[in-house]
Amino acid sequence: MKTGQLLVFTGNGKGKTTAALGLALRAVGHGLRVGFLQFIKGNLSCGEHKAAERLAPFLEIRQLGSGFLRASDGRFPPEAYANARQQWERAKPLILASPYEMLVLDELCYLLLWGLLPVEEVADVVRRRDPGCHLVITGRGAPPELVALADTVTEMTEVKHAFTRGVPAEKGIEL
Repeated sequence: MKTGQLLVFTGNGKGKTTAALGLALRAVGHGLRVGFLQFIKGNLSCGEHKAAERLAPFLEIRQLGSGFLRASDGRFPPEAYANARQQWERAKPLILASPYEMLVLDELCYLLLWGLLPVEEVADVVRRRDPGCHLVITGRGAPPELVALADTVTEMTEVKHAFTRGVPAEKGIEL
């Protein structure tokens, strides 16, 4: 394999995780193994998990998070920081010496945007990533440090979203 690329999907629009899943599906179609680590999400049954079961062992999705841990005043309790650190410590070895040809860090940018993880530390690990593994990072508010390191950056822009009209998340669309 050529040197692994770093791709970042960011922005306020819908489709960041979906784009990463599309890349994962494409990679699996070429016989590559894909690891898909979901930060934030925990104990959530989504369609992509059911699909991954069918595509195993080529696609493995792991939920690392425990859901959103923000208080009503917008602050994060200490357990949110501890949870982010625990997730990051589980992800780091897979970034540095990956058993996959593609590794997706879904929603990692949120942990950086919210200050739950230090951007400098994450950027340092990304710089030292396994050179044979494509790395995909998603989430709103990608920091300039990651954007500068990336080979490809796509910003999703929301034009219109059903959720703003009160339409709840639906299977096959958001779940």
